[in-house]
Amino acid sequence: MRPLPGCRRRAVAVGAAALCLAAAWALQSKGVSLLVPQPNINATVAQNILLSVEYSCRGVATIEWKHVSSRGTTKIVEWKSGNYVNTSTVYKDRVTIFENGSIQLLNVGVRDAGYYFVTVTDEYGMNIYGTIVVNVYEIIYEDLHFVAVFFAFLTGVSAILICFMWLCNKSLHLFQKTTHKLTASTTEEIELETIEC
Repeated sequence: MRPLPGCRRRAVAVGAAALCLAAAWALQSKGVSLLVPQPNINATVAQNILLSVEYSCRGVATIEWKHVSSRGTTKIVEWKSGNYVNTSTVYKDRVTIFENGSIQLLNVGVRDAGYYFVTVTDEYGMNIYGTIVVNVYEIIYEDLHFVAVFFAFLTGVSAILICFMWLCNKSLHLFQKTTHKLTASTTEEIELETIEC
């Protein structure tokens, strides 16, 4: 008995679909995925920032973070899940690592602005990459605060100088009145002496 032509096509389609699903399952079981929920981060100087990622893979993964800026490329940290951690000496006291692949940078400065690359490698050697752009801004209001304090200081000094000048002027007028009275009384005495003579 010969199969019907329509059944044969369905059997091939079902076989192809099963093959595709098996291949997808095989790739998924050995694959690695990475999610970067916040690819752009804006921060100010002296702030702590979280470079958040989340990865998934079968087996043990190796996570590596690098910083790329106009000054060059710097390796921040590399670690294997549950095994070793290799942190750069530049970032030794400034980085905290998390099991999901995220890192936290403490006390960022303008020099920390740039691109942060994360590489997740599974035990089969498959890699996936993620990028986060970090912008770090200086706090401008501190400069304005300095100007405001300096202006208040100058205003206070000028007020004290104006009061001092007013006191000097009053003292001068009192001294002139006293001197004028003494001169007038001396002149009267001289005139009276000349008249008596």
